[in-house]
Amino acid sequence: MADKPEVALDRTQVKKAVQALQAFLQTKSTKDSLLLDDTQHISLLFTLWTIPKVAQTIRIPLPHGQRTDSEEVCLFTRDEPNMTSEQTQRFYKRLLEERGVKNITEIIPYKVLKTEYKPFEAKRRLLGNFDMFLSDDRIRRLLPSHLGKHFYQRKKEPLCVNLQSKHLARDIQSVIQGTYLKVTNKGSCCMARVGHSSMTADEVTENIETAVQTIMAKIRMKGPVMKIIHLKSQSSVALPIFTSDLKHISVLQQAEKDAETPKKKRGKAKRHAKKKQQGDTKQTDATTEGKEEEEIPQLVPIETPTKKPKLEKPLKKQQLGKAPKPAAVKKGRKAQGKPKKTSGKVKRKGLKVK
Repeated sequence: MADKPEVALDRTQVKKAVQALQAFLQTKSTKDSLLLDDTQHISLLFTLWTIPKVAQTIRIPLPHGQRTDSEEVCLFTRDEPNMTSEQTQRFYKRLLEERGVKNITEIIPYKVLKTEYKPFEAKRRLLGNFDMFLSDDRIRRLLPSHLGKHFYQRKKEPLCVNLQSKHLARDIQSVIQGTYLKVTNKGSCCMARVGHSSMTADEVTENIETAVQTIMAKIRMKGPVMKIIHLKSQSSVALPIFTSDLKHISVLQQAEKDAETPKKKRGKAKRHAKKKQQGDTKQTDATTEGKEEEEIPQLVPIETPTKKPKLEKPLKKQQLGKAPKPAAVKKGRKAQGKPKKTSGKVKRKGLKVK
C-alpha cells in the first residue's frame, strides 16, 4: 500500500471559513448578551477514509494558545515522603512559583484525592469546577480507579506532565495551550480544539495548519487517511475546509482487493486439494475394484433347495374335534364295505350256517 499523502490546505479558503465562523459567533453573542462568558471553542472535525485498527492519542503543540486565561486548571501530584498532604501541597506550589508556572489554579495530592473525593458527588463537583486536569506522570496509572468513568466520558482525563523536568514552565505551557486528538477504533470521525472565538482569524488559521500537519505526521495509518476536514464551533454548522480527491477511491479499492486475494488463494488451494483428494480416492476405489475382479475365482452354481410344501392350517372345528384317520384306512373300508344283513343265513369264511 502506498504511503499516506499529504493534506494540502488552501490558506485563503481556511481564513475565509474562520472569518465566516467568527462573524456568525459575533452575531449570536449580541443576541445572547445576557451571558457572562460568551467565548466558544473552535474545533476541527476530521473524517477518515477508514476506521483505524488501533486507538491513538496525538498531542498537538499550537503556536497560539487555544485556552482563555479564565479557564481553571487542576494538578494532581504524588505524595512526597515524610510530608503531610498540606506540606506536599505547599512544596509543589513553591516549586511552580520558582519555575515561573502561573496557569495552575489548584494542587491536589494523591492522598487527598483518595480520601476527600471518594464519594460520587464529590467527584462530580471536582469535574465541574475545573476546565482541565494535569497529573504527575509518576501517578498516572493510579488515577483511573479513583477518578471514575465520568472524567473520561466528558474527555477531561488528566494529561501527564513531568514535574522533574528542567524546562517545567515550557512543558506545562505547551500542554495547557496545546491540544490533542483522540483517534478511536470505533468510528471514522474525531475532533480536536484549535482555538476560541476571542482569537484573531490569522491565529486560528495558523493553529489549523499546524494541527493538520502534526496529525498527518503522527497518525498510525497507511494509504489515504483524511477524507474531509470541517471547521465548527459549539453552536454552528460544520464548514468544509478540505475535501479529498476521488482518485483515492481506486487506491482503497485496490487495497481491499489486495487484502482479499490471500483469502481467495487460500480458498482455491483448499478446493483444489479437496478435488485432488476426491480424485485420489476414486482412483484407489477403481484400482481396488479391478484387483477384486481379478482375485475373485469363478464359482460353480449351487442348486437351489426346493421349497417345502406349506402345511395347511387345520380349521378350528377340526382342531377341536377328533383327529382325522389316515387315508389308507378309509380306502380299505370302502373296498371291504359293510356286511349285508341276511335273512338268517350268515356266510363266513369256511363255515356254513343253516
